[in-house]
Amino acid sequence: MRVGGNLVADDHDGRVELAPENSKGPSKKGKRRQKKAGRAVQRLFETCKQVFSEGGPAGVIPSPEDVERLRSLLDTLKPSDVGLSLNLPYFQNSGIDGPPPIGIFCLPQAAAIPLHNHPSMTVFSKILLGSMHIKSYDWVTQGLNENIKSSSGAYLAKMNTDTVFTAPCRTSVLYPTSGGNLHCFTAVTSCAVLDVLGPPYNDDEGRTCTYYKEYAFSTFPGDATLLSGENEEYAWLEERGSKPDDLVVRGAEYRGPRILER
Repeated sequence: MRVGGNLVADDHDGRVELAPENSKGPSKKGKRRQKKAGRAVQRLFETCKQVFSEGGPAGVIPSPEDVERLRSLLDTLKPSDVGLSLNLPYFQNSGIDGPPPIGIFCLPQAAAIPLHNHPSMTVFSKILLGSMHIKSYDWVTQGLNENIKSSSGAYLAKMNTDTVFTAPCRTSVLYPTSGGNLHCFTAVTSCAVLDVLGPPYNDDEGRTCTYYKEYAFSTFPGDATLLSGENEEYAWLEERGSKPDDLVVRGAEYRGPRILER
């Protein structure tokens, strides 16, 4: 999901505008804050470009040193660094140009991003505001890295995370085959999460975002054998034919601190 943006206000007639600024302009203290925020987001952009070198093959995981470098930088990021405040009226989606995709999901309370995957991708997620429930899975494989398939066509996955996270908290990282590559988000309170995706989704290169339905392990008895007491750690995931009908996305242009392409 390639997303980005900052807080916007809805005037209730279909138009979307930025929340109004102080007509007198920022004070000296405000200008210092803006300059500091600009440096933070520029540093993030430059680090992402270094960690996810342009043209690198999909599925190649950054080195542990690079993962920790980017994660540590994201851990220090604040909502004000990307132009966010606590007033989050709706889930919105827009793009920040330049590789790799850096973006922000803004969700009102109880909104959800359905279960979806990140094929051959490494993704960093930093919760900037509020509380969010994250549930994630990784595929269970056998033999030559083959997924375990049920008689109905669903595939077996093992739960990685099923937890509520509240900002500020440590940046999470998912990998092509581990770390919870398939996940769903639910807003416990109004919240915002910044994602860095490397490489981005690309249908032509086989990195298509696929959504899934989730079924309890007991739904298809006999299709796989687990140790006693493990059932709750596993689920069957079935591909949806298309994006869920109830997933509504509203977009807005990113208007946080300016990012310079160097």
